[in-house]
Amino acid sequence: MNTLTSPFSAAFDSFNTRRTSTADLYATEAQTAALLRRGAEYRLQRINASDMITTDEAADLSGTTRVTINTWIKSGRSIGVTHLRRGFKMPKWQFEPYVFPVIQSLSQELGTTDGWQMLSFLETPHEALDGLAPRIALEQGAPGQRIVDLAAAVGH
Repeated sequence: MNTLTSPFSAAFDSFNTRRTSTADLYATEAQTAALLRRGAEYRLQRINASDMITTDEAADLSGTTRVTINTWIKSGRSIGVTHLRRGFKMPKWQFEPYVFPVIQSLSQELGTTDGWQMLSFLETPHEALDGLAPRIALEQGAPGQRIVDLAAAVGH
């Protein structure tokens, strides 16, 4: 699955865009269930994507320990998404020299250490970056401060 593809668009297809009453402002139970199911499917696919590594693999990659990696995740210095069983999975690309230095600042500006929120920010295309996802913009040489400033605007 392309990591930049939204899993939610199909779940919204059944929503009526022309509202006729206040009762129509809310999703039905079936629509809500479909949206939650698609979200769970997306998270499982994303966790199992080839660019995701365990905290042990991240420790080896960064020359530190699993305990340090877990501390980094909890403090917002690294992105870790909760794994269905136990522990975290992490996008390997965050350890690239053009991404790693901005992760903690992104966490602070977004006001969260939640890995799913941080991952979503970095992988969602943004108009302010000419339709590029912040992660792709960083790969293509965008200044880290530009991405941090965008996170500040989104986070507040």
